[in-house]
Amino acid sequence: MSAQRAFRRQLHKVYAWYAGGFAVFVLFLALLERLGLSGRWIGLVFLLATVALYAGIGVLSRTSDAAEYYVAGRRVPAIYNGMATGADWMSAASFLGLAGTLYLQGFGALAFVTGWTGGFCLVALLLAPYLRKFGQYTIPDFLGARYGGHAARAVGIVAAILCSFTYVVAQILGVGVITSYLTGLEFTLGVFVGLGGVLVCSFLGGMRAVTWTQVAQYIILIVAYLLPVVWLSVKQTGVPVPQLVYGAQLAKVTALEQALIDDPREQEVVAVYRARADALAARLADIPAALAAERAALEARLVQLKAERAPLAQYQATERALSALPHDEGHARAVWSAALAEAESRARPLAGMPRHATPFAGDPEGDAAERAAFELSRRNFLALVFCLMVGTAALPHILMRYYTTPSVREARESVTWSLLFILLLYMTAPALAVLVKFEIFSQLVGMRFDALPDWIVSWSRIDPRLLSVSDVNGDGLLQLGELHLGSDIVVLATPAIGGLPFVVTGMVAAGGLAAALSTADGLLLTIANALSHDVYYRMIDPQASTARRVAISKALLLMVALGAAAMAAQRPGDILFLVGSAFSLAASAFFPALVLGIFWQRANAWGALAGMLAGLGVAAWYMTISQAWLRAAIGLAGPPERWFGIEPISAGVFGVPAGFVVIVVVSLLTRPPAPAVQTLVDELRCPARPSAPGPTAP
Repeated sequence: MSAQRAFRRQLHKVYAWYAGGFAVFVLFLALLERLGLSGRWIGLVFLLATVALYAGIGVLSRTSDAAEYYVAGRRVPAIYNGMATGADWMSAASFLGLAGTLYLQGFGALAFVTGWTGGFCLVALLLAPYLRKFGQYTIPDFLGARYGGHAARAVGIVAAILCSFTYVVAQILGVGVITSYLTGLEFTLGVFVGLGGVLVCSFLGGMRAVTWTQVAQYIILIVAYLLPVVWLSVKQTGVPVPQLVYGAQLAKVTALEQALIDDPREQEVVAVYRARADALAARLADIPAALAAERAALEARLVQLKAERAPLAQYQATERALSALPHDEGHARAVWSAALAEAESRARPLAGMPRHATPFAGDPEGDAAERAAFELSRRNFLALVFCLMVGTAALPHILMRYYTTPSVREARESVTWSLLFILLLYMTAPALAVLVKFEIFSQLVGMRFDALPDWIVSWSRIDPRLLSVSDVNGDGLLQLGELHLGSDIVVLATPAIGGLPFVVTGMVAAGGLAAALSTADGLLLTIANALSHDVYYRMIDPQASTARRVAISKALLLMVALGAAAMAAQRPGDILFLVGSAFSLAASAFFPALVLGIFWQRANAWGALAGMLAGLGVAAWYMTISQAWLRAAIGLAGPPERWFGIEPISAGVFGVPAGFVVIVVVSLLTRPPAPAVQTLVDELRCPARPSAPGPTAP
């Protein structure tokens, strides 16, 4: 006990020095900026310094000991495990996507805040203490021991890899966005440069290195997130506590929304997009004729420009338009359908955004169509909250963190600390969205195009899909409908929107990088451990030495990381959708089997196997048939199919009940589990008995 207290005191001292050193580092860069250091160099210094810091922790924490590599020696104090869990949890979706989604969707995006925070209550009540009491290293370990045999373990391995890989692709996607912004590198190259920061910790020291790196990363990311929001709050209200005052700003945003809806220039932009949507719809009605007409018109235009000896720029622009014309009917359908969806979304007031404070779409007191829209919107909100809560309680890389505490009691305390550290960001994200929206509505909208701030130009060069502007109505002034702002850049652009020096922008980008890297570390470790520990050691070679197991885990981790980076380089979807998909998959595959495995002795191997396959299968199938680009990927024709209108991100609302029902029915129809398994379940649930660590891993 005295050794543990000394260890904690040492940790307090190390991280106090670290926090102070980080503050001095930022102030030093701020001084260099005042002296003329360019923003690109500041971004590069932030990138190199933080990655070098994480690499240093990885080198110092390198280990080949199995307990240290898989569970950090089970000696991480509750407060530090809570901080590491917070960093593990604060993915690119939380750091980059959440505030941006709140900016774009308003009230509807609060489903993410409610679902993610509520999920940790389920973790504390239903899972974390019992899994820590069981002991072992991984979630498939628990499934294998609880349900007796390798069948449930194998399905757990597949599910862990599937949801973790989906999640890690989203993180590396975020790494690419941030790295390319900080350094000016091309996106794909930025992905692989950032990947080095992911690998250096998890590869060298496993959970031990990842844990202490994540504590360092949490300090960076929370400071980086809070500072610009506090600045905006002071700038707009004079109060440095944005969580308390953003309600007043929301009232101002509501008034500005009405003014923008009534603005004739905004209505002109809406009319232009409506005309574009109508024209695209007409093209899609007869694609071959439309393609032929477009090609003929452009070729005639080239002939005319040549005859008139028009400026070379006009001729080249027409040539580019001709070469960019879809080359066949299928390509034309895909391109024009995407353009139609974009035009229709922007052929509405407020650039297609709902009013920020309006709870749901439609009107419960309106006509039949408005009532139907209201019911559908509310149904999707509740479905998303459910999936995110249950998915949080089933993500393997989060549940693994509670294996690292010294005791069951500290595992439960660790969940409390996790929730506190996560709430610091989640209570700030809604404020950030409102403050940024007020700044854009009141300062940016109406500005002349030739006077737009530099951050708009720089971001539009990096990726027009994240930010673009176009003078649609030709009046030379920026209207809200002429600004396309992607959800993933709102946080990164906040310092520039607020007029802060670039060093703060660099710090925010470093915070976003820390969030993406910390989560990617945990996810890659989960996948590698599932393959090396659960597949190789548990199922193939139980006599393998510790050194061999750890070496195989490191090799597999490298392979998985490169595969995830290659997938992220293809930009398969937006960050928040990829993350939401991982939650639905994890919820459907794991939650019923874990909860029933702890609280219902009668659940057996056949029931768990069937239930996990049913839940995972239902969720994966629904995502496939309801998501347009997934349908296209597997060659399904026709529009997306939606059961009860539920969005694909909430597929778990079908998968989780299917898992519970199948486990219960199949377990009741087959033989009960062995007495030893029932005794294990009884020991896990009984707080009065001595802590049962479960089978001890060699």
